[in-house]
Amino acid sequence: QLKLLESGGGSVQAGGSLRLSCELFGYGPICMGWFRQAPGKEREGVARLDSDGYTYYADILKGRFTVSQDDAKNTLFLQMDNLKPEDTATYYCAASFFSACRQAGDLRRENYGIWGQGTQVTVSS
Repeated sequence: QLKLLESGGGSVQAGGSLRLSCELFGYGPICMGWFRQAPGKEREGVARLDSDGYTYYADILKGRFTVSQDDAKNTLFLQMDNLKPEDTATYYCAASFFSACRQAGDLRRENYGIWGQGTQVTVSS
């Protein structure tokens, strides 16, 4: 079974950058996603990368976050630039083998069945 391991979280000041990594151990999924959950809030979709290279971002994050993958497709990245205090959250990578995950504009967490343990990102003002 596919396993995911995130790393790269930390604390930065507003305006700074971080790059999260998610190592994949196992067979490649249809979609890979990044999600985040702030205290007291629902888990929300951040970005998505499909096996064919299609990318999708939550509207409020466009232009600041970039999702990518290494050539071997063993590691998923999330480059986060111009970070804001409201980006503070636990960030999770997730994988989906459901074709529904490839719908245009889809970032629904219920389409993802495999999750990493999460990595904390804290942005101070």
